[in-house]
Amino acid sequence: MGWNSWNLFEDEVSETLVKQIADGIVASGMKDVGYQYIVMDDFWVGGRNAKNELYPDAVRFPHGMKALADYVHGKGLKLGIYSDAAPLTCGGVTGSYNFEEQDANTFAAWGIDYLKYDYCNAPDDMTTAMARYKKMGDALKNTHRPIVYSICEWGHLQPWLWAKAAGGHLWRSGWDIRDAWQVETYSNGSKRYHEYARQTGRP
Repeated sequence: MGWNSWNLFEDEVSETLVKQIADGIVASGMKDVGYQYIVMDDFWVGGRNAKNELYPDAVRFPHGMKALADYVHGKGLKLGIYSDAAPLTCGGVTGSYNFEEQDANTFAAWGIDYLKYDYCNAPDDMTTAMARYKKMGDALKNTHRPIVYSICEWGHLQPWLWAKAAGGHLWRSGWDIRDAWQVETYSNGSKRYHEYARQTGRP
């Protein structure tokens, strides 16, 4: 079990936020009941350097990812990160397509324990999805670091049929779930609450 930055913080993910969440998980007792992972979602990326190596946003992650992973590990927790099987992520920052091996090695060197791998801006067919996810799955395996591989294809390409073969440890079966509710009021005054997805341009 764990925590992901996306629903509440989106593009505001930062080193400070991750440290606060780590501190909170320990102080609240959530760690003691099984919460382990803190996963940074989209928008952590600053770009690629001259060697095509990913680097984090320097303003929001001034000490780099290795130092942040060390902090999280020092709390007895694990750190997760996000990328996408296309040149750009859902948020429009740098993804991992054609840099799978290099990025997997970078994540391993930083001490990353979990990768959420999205599928925005990628071809909408099962064969391509399987191939792209397997390429990153193989790259993660080749690092020899135990990185949990979360396949974030939203269900319409039936990842339950192929995600395990692509190296996935878990995969999703539907769109994003949001803490947002629509109220339907009946003539007798009773209410019914329906969950609905906020329209953000992302599933």
